[in-house]
Amino acid sequence: MSEEELFMDEDKEVVATSRDLVGDLVVGDGVPSKAKKTKTAKPKTERKPRTKKEKTEEVSEAEAEVSEEVVEKPKKKAEKRWYIVNTYSGYENKVKVDLEKRIEYMNMGEKIFRVEVPQRSVTQVKGGKKTEKDEKVFPGYVLVEMIMDEDSWYVVRHTTGVTRFVGTQKYPIPAKDSEIKKVIGRATTETAQKIELDVKVGDKIRITSGPFAEFVGEITEVYPDKAKIRANISIFGRETPVELEYKQIQKL
Repeated sequence: MSEEELFMDEDKEVVATSRDLVGDLVVGDGVPSKAKKTKTAKPKTERKPRTKKEKTEEVSEAEAEVSEEVVEKPKKKAEKRWYIVNTYSGYENKVKVDLEKRIEYMNMGEKIFRVEVPQRSVTQVKGGKKTEKDEKVFPGYVLVEMIMDEDSWYVVRHTTGVTRFVGTQKYPIPAKDSEIKKVIGRATTETAQKIELDVKVGDKIRITSGPFAEFVGEITEVYPDKAKIRANISIFGRETPVELEYKQIQKL
């Protein structure tokens, strides 16, 4: 073998040895098989201002996210209240009867509870005779305790004799509970009776009993709650006021 060939073989061996060494570095302790690449910081680009459309879309997306998280609150349960219903004059009791029938027929007992026509007892005295009768506290009105909605409104409003609910044109206004209690309580527990006398101021009367019997006079005052009157009678040419019980007089 010539020197030139020997030299070329040596070069090949050196190259092979170098490759083996490089391969050994891959499995060496803590030695990377390849050199780390250094990252070069890229220059920051200026952020473009958002367009109006982009801002609107972002706001819409945010609102949508919020609306998904919002939990609907349960609706407040409607409460029963007292309402005042206007009726044709003289139809109050008929409206009460007809409405109670409609409530039963239309199964509205869970929404319409009570129908009241407040009344009080009145004593009438005519010709010395007493008669009892019921007088309406609020003529032309009926009280209804109910839960107001479209169904209950329809049942009451379309009862024969009913003209309207007290309130605005579209929305009935409930009455105050304190006022209703006073009205109903006064009508049901009132012990004093109203007395109506068939006489009035200016009527001529004759006294039928007592120290002034057979005297004639003119009524100047009437006291229905006491069933008494005051009249002027002529005694010795002078007008003298006297107080008399209704049973002591006779209307002329």
